[in-house]
Amino acid sequence: MNVVCLDLEGVLVPEIWIELAETTGIEELKRTTRDEPDYDKLMNYRLDILKEHGLGIREIQDVISTMDPMPGAKEFLDELRAITQVIIVSDTFTQFAKPLIDKLGLPTIFCNDLVIDDATGHITGYKMRCENTKFTTVKALHEAGIDTIASGDSYNDLGMIENSKAGFFFRTTDALRSQYPDIPAYEEYSDLLEAIKSAL
Repeated sequence: MNVVCLDLEGVLVPEIWIELAETTGIEELKRTTRDEPDYDKLMNYRLDILKEHGLGIREIQDVISTMDPMPGAKEFLDELRAITQVIIVSDTFTQFAKPLIDKLGLPTIFCNDLVIDDATGHITGYKMRCENTKFTTVKALHEAGIDTIASGDSYNDLGMIENSKAGFFFRTTDALRSQYPDIPAYEEYSDLLEAIKSAL
């Protein structure tokens, strides 16, 4: 049995933190896992900026509610789900993902949780589902007798890409392409779909 593991942001939907940066004008929030391999360092940096500017979960969810999947993403996902099982494996958070997952037709998603002060709506921390989430997920699937095929765009996707029977970059950076030249990189959903079909 095969399961395709896909990243969410940058592959199927725009980067939430970049959208937030553009909406609020806070340029520092444009830093993502494409730029910073250390996820804990990146998230603490983001939480400090949110605190500094007084932004809470409500303001972020207001931005997310205006976002849509990337053009062609739902059609790609629909075609892929018609031929194999798909799990979205993301380092985003349930409080961010739901509106976007609804617009993608409710695919299964494994992600993390924010710690929120209910009284103020301020984000005080976050809980990762497990350590090294993407690698741990594909490893667990392998232990259950399932082969994985993976695609993502960032440093935090490398664990699942490099440890799957086939792995691909999608709309990644030039830096990652040059650092990992052996990983095929695609820009169009049609090309990624054909690569996945070949791996199946």
